[in-house]
Amino acid sequence: MIRQYELVERVKAYDPSADEELLNRAYVFSMKAHGSQTRASGDPYFLHPLEVAGILTQLKLDAGTIATALLHDTVEDTVATLEDIEKHFGKEIARLVDGVTKLSRLELHSEQAKQAENFRKLVLAMSEDIRVLLVKLADRLHNMRTLFHLKNPDKRKRIARETIEIYAPLAERIGMHQVKDELEDLSFAELNPDARDSILAQLSRLRTEGENRVQRIIQELRGTLAEEGLPNAGVTGREKTAYSIWRKLQRKNVSFEQLSDIMAFRIMVDTVPECYQALGVIHAHYPVVPGRFKDYISTPKPNGYRSLHTGVIGPERNRIEVQIRTSDMHEICELGVAAHWAYKQGEPRTQQGREYRWLRELLDILEHAQKPEEFLEHTKLELFQDQVFCFTPKGDLIALPRGATPVDFAYAVHSEVGDHCVGAKINGRMLPLRTQLQNGDQVDIITSKAQTPVPGWERFVVTGKARARIRKFLRTQQRTQYIELGRAILQRQFKSEGYEFSEKALEGVIKIFQQPSADDLLASVGSGLHSGREVFHAVFPGHKPHVATPKEGDDKNAITVPKPKPKVKGHNAPLPIRGLIPGMAVHYARCCHPLPGDRIVGIVTTGKGVTIHTIDCETLESFHESPERWIDVAWDIGPDSPEEHVGRISLVVNNEPGSLGTLSTVIGKNGGNITNLKITSRNTDFFELLIDIDVKDAKHLTNIMAALRATPAINAVERARGR
Repeated sequence: MIRQYELVERVKAYDPSADEELLNRAYVFSMKAHGSQTRASGDPYFLHPLEVAGILTQLKLDAGTIATALLHDTVEDTVATLEDIEKHFGKEIARLVDGVTKLSRLELHSEQAKQAENFRKLVLAMSEDIRVLLVKLADRLHNMRTLFHLKNPDKRKRIARETIEIYAPLAERIGMHQVKDELEDLSFAELNPDARDSILAQLSRLRTEGENRVQRIIQELRGTLAEEGLPNAGVTGREKTAYSIWRKLQRKNVSFEQLSDIMAFRIMVDTVPECYQALGVIHAHYPVVPGRFKDYISTPKPNGYRSLHTGVIGPERNRIEVQIRTSDMHEICELGVAAHWAYKQGEPRTQQGREYRWLRELLDILEHAQKPEEFLEHTKLELFQDQVFCFTPKGDLIALPRGATPVDFAYAVHSEVGDHCVGAKINGRMLPLRTQLQNGDQVDIITSKAQTPVPGWERFVVTGKARARIRKFLRTQQRTQYIELGRAILQRQFKSEGYEFSEKALEGVIKIFQQPSADDLLASVGSGLHSGREVFHAVFPGHKPHVATPKEGDDKNAITVPKPKPKVKGHNAPLPIRGLIPGMAVHYARCCHPLPGDRIVGIVTTGKGVTIHTIDCETLESFHESPERWIDVAWDIGPDSPEEHVGRISLVVNNEPGSLGTLSTVIGKNGGNITNLKITSRNTDFFELLIDIDVKDAKHLTNIMAALRATPAINAVERARGR
């Protein structure tokens, strides 16, 4: 256990002006507050905050952060309150302690929801002061070091998984590589001990077989650098961690023996020019491994990391990785953002630098995510992926996850730019929005005020910010459509029963349907969760519907299918269908592909709103016993509407050269655009095909089919039904 005077001496060793009295008070307060509490190991609980403080002294953090570490569990696990902390230590320490508190008293439905909610609150707290994250990481590091004391294996695995999925990536994001490596290794030991032991055994075997290979490589590199005018360059070598090796094995799907860059060597020089001089020396003396050079000095990582990386076939024909940096760069590499918070920096820096951009993006995701679990999902996307560096037309650097597209880039520039993105020029060429960006790409986003997020974007964006923003827009738009549809359904229901619909009538029944407002009840009707009949009978519980008396000779068991009603004015008029987005409140059935000009009917489908079918669709037979789900609809799209619809046709085409070319030419000449083509059968004489074509209406599709029938290469054409 670290003694009180020892802790103070550690801090004063790097900060002689540290507030000694603050540290003493925090030490005593925490020790008294935790009293006789013990941990799973049986040790006094006070040992935990003391060890957390000790970890932070190794990072040379200010006295306020050390005091926070000593106090960080007092509010959660003892009778002490935030008011007590503020009274004894001031507002700043109280704010930091409040930010670090894990809030485990939160009553949520699942461990995942609890984890997600805690992480949301951590992000909010660390956005105000990044020292909250530094204390939290030290707290998690000590908990992982003592994880083996927990008896419950499921709990150990859950904590280890949370650590490797959230806290290790966070440590990497703020550049604390030492902490990141240890968190990953401790988690790896819990989650996959066999794999870790296997890798460690093979590393030990390599060390035995190679004897002094590392030292020989270091000596040769030093000699080479000294001969070329860099006698003071320091060279060190280290093995990559077991987890990083395992992850590379998984990613590349290779065996341990096939990995040739398990060893990394670091060259330390005094200045930036010497970094490039050392790089030139290494490249001049050893063959370079293509694609392994990275310049993080001219283009630093978002967390401030700067270094030169290269891969070469080095001494003794060993393939090695070489990192070249100055001592200042090395300090930031090892300590990350903690290096900026050391006592020597004076007042803590606020998160205005580029290394804090990711934190602002997490806050933006937090704003647009609907549920804690959704935030956690988007955040994992944001933290996990490797990065590419792209530039705006003005030369500003934008760092994105690998696999990012121009839509991700647009949202990274600004949310409004993303919302109104219609196209992108990449290195001066107009390319599709789903194009994956590469390192060094210059991206020029083209916008239009008329543009809004498109559902299809969600399938290819990779950043959490873009996905959260798109989902929020679609939810808002979908809710508006559901409300309008629900209102129209209830108007029809009330009218058919001889009543005038009024939204005031819904106020008295919203509790019955467990909805917070009348709009929410309308949306639930529009989405198909509740029927118009249910709501009507809740409003008028004593109402008895008129039942028609069957005439003599009628079949009492016959099922009457409601016939589509003619267009009339007023509330019974067919619902308009215009400007639809597939998958939203109203969408077109894929079983019959309805087109303007077809007679159509709407079916209320749970969770999807209304599905539009052609009146002769075979699927409608399954809804004969649910007449309340049928809605009379009609097309309300003008002849000059620019909207296109998908029509599906089946064809039998002669199996001869040029048939498919003739087919596509005929469709194109008649104004159609093939969006999908599938060969369903093939023999020596014929192809059978299913083709989806963008057309304006049913008449347009009929014209195309007529033109195809007149083509010698086409044996048969008909409109397709079914998927």
